[in-house]
Amino acid sequence: MFQFFLPHAWNPRVSMPPNLSDCIASRGGNILSADVFVPQNKRVFYSRNVFVFDPVMWPRMQMEEDFLRISKTFNAMRSVIRVPALDPKYKIAILVAKQDGRLSVDITCVISNHYRSPENEVIRFLDMHGVPYHYLRTTAENKREEEILELVQNTDFLVLARSMRILSSFFLRSYGKDIINIHHGLLPSFSGSNPSKQAVDAGVKLIGATSHFVTEGLDAGPIIEQMVERVSHRDNLQSYVQKSENLEKQCLTSAIRSYCELRVLPYEKKNTVVF
Repeated sequence: MFQFFLPHAWNPRVSMPPNLSDCIASRGGNILSADVFVPQNKRVFYSRNVFVFDPVMWPRMQMEEDFLRISKTFNAMRSVIRVPALDPKYKIAILVAKQDGRLSVDITCVISNHYRSPENEVIRFLDMHGVPYHYLRTTAENKREEEILELVQNTDFLVLARSMRILSSFFLRSYGKDIINIHHGLLPSFSGSNPSKQAVDAGVKLIGATSHFVTEGLDAGPIIEQMVERVSHRDNLQSYVQKSENLEKQCLTSAIRSYCELRVLPYEKKNTVVF
C-alpha cells in the first residue's frame, strides 16, 4: 500500500501521477486498486494505491528509494509505504478504564487506572497472549502521565478504549504521535453519570459511537469513524447499554483498521477523510 499527498490539486480525472504508475509497472508490479481524493476548495491531491509485486524483482529497500524519489519530484507533503507481509506490525498501547476482525497491530501493553485481580478474564486473556497489564492508580492531583509516557515511548500510536482520563497538553506534545479515542454518541446531550439511563428515560431512538483523533480540545479531534443503530421502546436499559457498547467496539475496530491500512487522511485539524 502506498499513500501519497500532494500540496497542489492534481487533475481529479487522472487516477494518479503517471510517474507513480510507471514506477510500479517498470518494477513488475500490478496495481489492484487506486483511490484518489481532491477535496473541494483545497489545493491538495490524495492517492492511495494497493499493488502486488515480486520482492525478488523489487526489494523492499529499492521500493523505499523509488517512492522517495517520486515524493521529492512532486514535493509531496507526505508519503507512506506499507508492505504488510514484510513490514513490522504497528506497535500500540491501549489505555482503558473499567470496561474493556484481525488487525495489523502488536499490543505492547494495556494501561488502566482500574485494578483487576489475576483471576479476571481480561488479565487471563492478556497473560495468554503475553501482553503486560499496568495498573496505575491516578488522582486529580497525580495523573501519572510521565509514567504512561515511559510505557508507551516505543509505540506507533495509542488507543483510548473507553478511557475516562483527559490527557493534558503536556502529554499530547510529549508523545507527539496519533492517539485514537472512542466514545458513545450520547454526548453532549446526556452527560454526567449514567447517560444511557438518561437517554432511555428521554425516549432516544438512535444511538451511536464516534472514533476520533485526540487533540487538546475535549472530543474535538478529527473524526475517523462513526456508527449508528436504532433502538426502541422494546429495549430495556440492559439491552440499550449492550447495543451501545457493541457499537463502540465495532466503531473503534473499524477506525484502527482504516488507520493501519492507510485509509485515514487527516489534512487539517477540522477534517479527516476516510476512503
